[in-house]
Amino acid sequence: MLILVTGAAGKVGTALIAALRADPKWRGARIRALCHNRLIGTADGLEVVQGSISDRDQVERAMVGVTHVVHLATCKELPDLVMDVTLKGLFWLLETFRTSATARQFILLGGDAGIGHFFYRPDGPITEATPHRAYPGCYALSKVLEEVMLTQFIQQYGINVCCLRAPWIMEKDDFRQTLSFGDDLFGGPDWKTMVPPDVAAVCLAAGTIPLALDANGAPLKRSFVHLGDLVAALLLALDHPAASGRTYNIGMDEPVDYGALAQHLKASRGLGSVTVPTPYHSTWYDIARAKSELGYRPAFDMARLADSAFGYERAANDPRRVWYPG
Repeated sequence: MLILVTGAAGKVGTALIAALRADPKWRGARIRALCHNRLIGTADGLEVVQGSISDRDQVERAMVGVTHVVHLATCKELPDLVMDVTLKGLFWLLETFRTSATARQFILLGGDAGIGHFFYRPDGPITEATPHRAYPGCYALSKVLEEVMLTQFIQQYGINVCCLRAPWIMEKDDFRQTLSFGDDLFGGPDWKTMVPPDVAAVCLAAGTIPLALDANGAPLKRSFVHLGDLVAALLLALDHPAASGRTYNIGMDEPVDYGALAQHLKASRGLGSVTVPTPYHSTWYDIARAKSELGYRPAFDMARLADSAFGYERAANDPRRVWYPG
């Protein structure tokens, strides 16, 4: 078995490679990391190839002898790059995969950006059958087009592909930083722009968190996934016979309810909250298929996600790195 991991130097890629190397089930597997701008160190059983997935020759070189592909590389809100990296890159990977004599399985890491995240009012729980709905911006559009291309390659060529669709991925203190009223905010919404400046300053100083309200005025429900749960799901899908041709939602059993979160952090850490109305819609990300077919069981719920993030203490040699703005 030779597993090609694209986006290998990113948050998910580094964690996945470490998990593969630590899991006795995959001890005999060889791993090839395809890196572009950021490189990772080599080690026993790990081969590093530098190249861009938008370059057909470099993709074909990286795919020689590969049995499994875990495609994690993506591109955020960068209009000059997104079509080359996300769409051309996926096309060359799939084209090379379908003509390879050794290829056995292709796994794509998708995202809930392709089904509207929290920008649109849902008709019910968000399942794998929920229609694609990109919100404004090139990133969400690219996630829609990725999944469409994947399903058409199944239709055209019958290849063994699988998509794991994840919401926002959290590790270390990421989740705490999503609640900041300061410039150290990770991702969005940008809370400091949604309250008066003096309120934002007081909240930042006191560690107050936003109690976000949805478009109906109820506490917002929003989906997240911890990096450890996502990596566990990737390992479950790898070489799983049920995964062929399937899309799986991967996340927590329940979304984060900002009202319940405010109560939890008040009780556990004495943190206050301030109500912040938003135009966003509460969603419930249904993971029943992954639980039933893959045996996926998320270890993180809202309380553990919050406790792990607020309890995380960074070492001096562990600076906070944001791979992308969120």
